[in-house]
Amino acid sequence: MYPLSRRSGRLALRELTADDVDAVLAVYGDPEVNRHMSFGPRTRDQTTEIVTRFRTSATATPRTEFAFAVTTRQDGEAIGVGRVATDPHQPGGATFGFALRPDTWGRGYGVETVRLLLGLAFEELGLHRVWGARAPLNEASARTMARAGMVQEGVIREHIRKDGQWRDSVVHAILDREWAASAGRSAG
Repeated sequence: MYPLSRRSGRLALRELTADDVDAVLAVYGDPEVNRHMSFGPRTRDQTTEIVTRFRTSATATPRTEFAFAVTTRQDGEAIGVGRVATDPHQPGGATFGFALRPDTWGRGYGVETVRLLLGLAFEELGLHRVWGARAPLNEASARTMARAGMVQEGVIREHIRKDGQWRDSVVHAILDREWAASAGRSAG
């Protein structure tokens, strides 16, 4: 399954290229973006390694990781990263995540990105359940996932160790039948 892409009204998902390191660094290297993530700001070298790993995983057989540049359709500018990863221990299941540059926040791009990723997961990959986790204080992410049709399921206690401290994660998920019934289906 390579290459994959997906479009909505304003955004698109496309496979990452080696030229995306700076765009990914603008997300993964930003302290504001990383405030609620499971890791701290990444360096250029770390970001290069991440992009290389994502690109390598894109051509693996079977493909279990689907990482994309989130781009604007207007000019093709990469403004974020989205990822779906299947789990061999959860047949039909996957985790997902997304992050956008702070200068794009507040425009509804988060919901559009989540819908693109869920559309890929359910319509292209035929998955049954997709879940993601957020930091308890990340209310913007909670609203985004809820608007995309995801349900808050619970808390994984002391799930993430960051900056020397344990942090809980709040789980949100959606099932294939919920996706099919939602209005968000048309965003794919």
